Amino acid sequence: MAIVANTQTRYGAIGLRERLSNIIYDISPMETPIVSSMGKSGTDQTIFEWQTDDLAAVDTGNAHLEGDDITSFPAASPTVRVGNYTQISRKLVLVSGTLDRVNKAGRAKELSREVSRRGREMKRDFEGIVTANLGGDAGGTATARQTATLGAWLKTNTSHNSGGDPTYTSGVPAAARTDGTPRTLTETIFKAVVQSMWTAGANIDAMTAYCGPQNKQIISTFSGVVTRNFDISNTPRPTAVIAAVDVYVSDFGTIRIAADRFQRERDLWFIDPEYVSMKVLRPFQTIKLAKTGDAEKRMLLQEWGLMVSQEAALGGIFDLGG
Repeated sequence: MAIVANTQTRYGAIGLRERLSNIIYDISPMETPIVSSMGKSGTDQTIFEWQTDDLAAVDTGNAHLEGDDITSFPAASPTVRVGNYTQISRKLVLVSGTLDRVNKAGRAKELSREVSRRGREMKRDFEGIVTANLGGDAGGTATARQTATLGAWLKTNTSHNSGGDPTYTSGVPAAARTDGTPRTLTETIFKAVVQSMWTAGANIDAMTAYCGPQNKQIISTFSGVVTRNFDISNTPRPTAVIAAVDVYVSDFGTIRIAADRFQRERDLWFIDPEYVSMKVLRPFQTIKLAKTGDAEKRMLLQEWGLMVSQEAALGGIFDLGG
């Protein structure tokens, strides 16, 4: 078919108005389950410290003579002093005066949009940093301070392949753990770490196991005693196949299972939020920087560090495929 010659169509017309939606669509994930579960408290130094202790092993030979005279005492067992550093995390915004002024779809002020976006990005950074494998660094005039992350702290209740656990005894864990050859997560590995945590004194019922998406699906195939969570209502609806494990019922307690988009797939963390927290030297703030031209400058900043008050209360499975 053809149109009549000289028919005016929109393809040659001048002055057609733009039709641009005022909605900006963004599905970037914002869930930060580990950081969101943490308590937060202040610190007034770039290094913050605390002490840990443990009791002597059970003595099944604790029986003595009647009227026995005490001539010696056991050596005292001192506490262990550990700590961590704060680090400065920031995001920068630079928006020209013209861009902030002109009429735009979906937002009135570009500066406000950019500040909001950078704030959300900062929160995601915190999750990635906490679950990373980074040793602490005191920093200097040419080196940024770095808080020791979960990968550098956990050493008691762990499972790894050819990698290795950190070897610190006190102070700030300065070295990251050694990554090994990836292997597949199994229920046997999972149960072994749960048993280790319980033996060490951890509260299994307070635990959440955080893992990447691949290992979340692997856990859903475990053949042990699990609870598959779903809602039942009286409203008729198609039959649903429930394949996701949200809760694992172990011999020592119930563990919630959660996927974390921002952690490494090769790591699985058992977290009791009572023993991990964020120490804040300078709370989250937006700072207006001096103008040096025809643009607005902002700096979003927080100075913070990770506190693992007792690493033996937590657990980790490492060197997982992903």
